[in-house]
Amino acid sequence: MVDGMSEATVVVVEDDPNIADLVELYLRQEGFRVVQASTGEKGIEAVRNQRPRMVILDVGLPGGMDGLEVCRRLRADTDVPILMLTARDDEIDRVLGLELGADDYVTKPFAPRELVARVRAILRRTDGPRPDSTDVLLAGDVEVDVKRREARLAGEVVPLATREFDLLRYLAENAGLALTRQQLLDGVWGHGWYGDERTVDVHVRQLRKKLGAGLPLATVWGVGYRLG
Repeated sequence: MVDGMSEATVVVVEDDPNIADLVELYLRQEGFRVVQASTGEKGIEAVRNQRPRMVILDVGLPGGMDGLEVCRRLRADTDVPILMLTARDDEIDRVLGLELGADDYVTKPFAPRELVARVRAILRRTDGPRPDSTDVLLAGDVEVDVKRREARLAGEVVPLATREFDLLRYLAENAGLALTRQQLLDGVWGHGWYGDERTVDVHVRQLRKKLGAGLPLATVWGVGYRLG
């Protein structure tokens, strides 16, 4: 049973029916409702019609719309969490996916239980603030509204992907501290997450791009990053 989310819908956009069926089997065992789509076009349509809690998106989709383009189009309309499936050697696809707003990625071949754990971890982070969280944190000129999961600059909401907001909140909660990339991975992605520390750099770059000079996010050479 999903934590407080019985029958939460996940759209799986994957053209390989064997992989799609395997993912659906494991997700259904955890209480999720699964909708499959075999092309990018069908995936976008399913997201619009089903309003899912999560999208699992294969990068290597056939036809004229691959997973990266699907991710870009979804991010233009929704902040639904996106978990991308990538080939193990396609680092460029993983980086591009993160830059386009994907929240996480799993490389093929993958263990189905690992994928389910990633899904649950992302949804736990998006369920709401921690019990001891301050409602609104200040990060320079940026307001980080924890309950509403919004970043506001000069009173205007700046759309952030799920993981971008989580990183911003973690930095704001630890303002003034120089945090290593590993500390940021542990605090935002979780201790059970394994992947390249470059993932942090990609998300920092996106925060700087979207929030500009209003976000006092400094690089601490040889260490990591510090907010404020």
